[in-house]
Amino acid sequence: MGVFERDIFGKNLFLKKTLIRALGLLSHRRYRGFNELQIEGSEIIRDLPDNNVLFVSNHQTYFADVAAMLHVFNASLSGRVDNIKDIGYIWQPKLNVYFVAAKETMRAGLLPKIMAYGGSISIERTWREKGKDIKKQVKFSDVSNITNALNDGWVITFPQGTTTPFKPIRRGTAHIIKKNKPIVIPIVIDGFRRSFDKKGLMIKKRGVLQSMVIKKPLVFDYENDTVKDIVEKLEFAIEQHSSFLKVTPVEEYDKIQTELNKKREFWDIY
Repeated sequence: MGVFERDIFGKNLFLKKTLIRALGLLSHRRYRGFNELQIEGSEIIRDLPDNNVLFVSNHQTYFADVAAMLHVFNASLSGRVDNIKDIGYIWQPKLNVYFVAAKETMRAGLLPKIMAYGGSISIERTWREKGKDIKKQVKFSDVSNITNALNDGWVITFPQGTTTPFKPIRRGTAHIIKKNKPIVIPIVIDGFRRSFDKKGLMIKKRGVLQSMVIKKPLVFDYENDTVKDIVEKLEFAIEQHSSFLKVTPVEEYDKIQTELNKKREFWDIY
């Protein structure tokens, strides 16, 4: 890798590697120190091709989810199975890993801008802006950027487009899958909402067991599966289908979680 070599989005690879190393060192104790990350299925990562791989996951914080995945991916590629011990794996990180994020989120402060340089595909939300629901036309350049990233490497996306649980899957993800036919790897995370603030930058609670389950690739029938079919498969794969709530209405989920968190904090004091 030359000092002046750049990725497909024009970012200097030497600087990108340096930033990933630094952020990896700074964030490691969040998953193996202050809190612990329990990993399952990371051996799947090592058998994946170098490009056209799409990771789909539920979403709990803006940045901590992605950071944890980058740790797990690079640790697995370095021979570790279901653990991120010995942070030496971050010295030679995989540089063609990208993640889809809202443009307004990645511009909100210096640290998000630094993280964006590490691999963000910044898109304009078509359904929400500045905390308000909107309806905007999809930008073809955003779709093109995701396609280019898949052609070059791996892409992480959160198809619900929000950190609120059990919200609908955005149909745009299904269209991208139908168009590019990538290997689709579902990931289910938990515990991040209890560990971190919404942005995933500040530690809210210590001693939390976080979890990340990496599942086998999804199988699609590209000739016969409709966008609706793909959306439903994604909902089940990342465990965000309404059936996972059983008899609990979706609108009650956040209230229950809030009450549980209050009780945990109360007993932690005493």
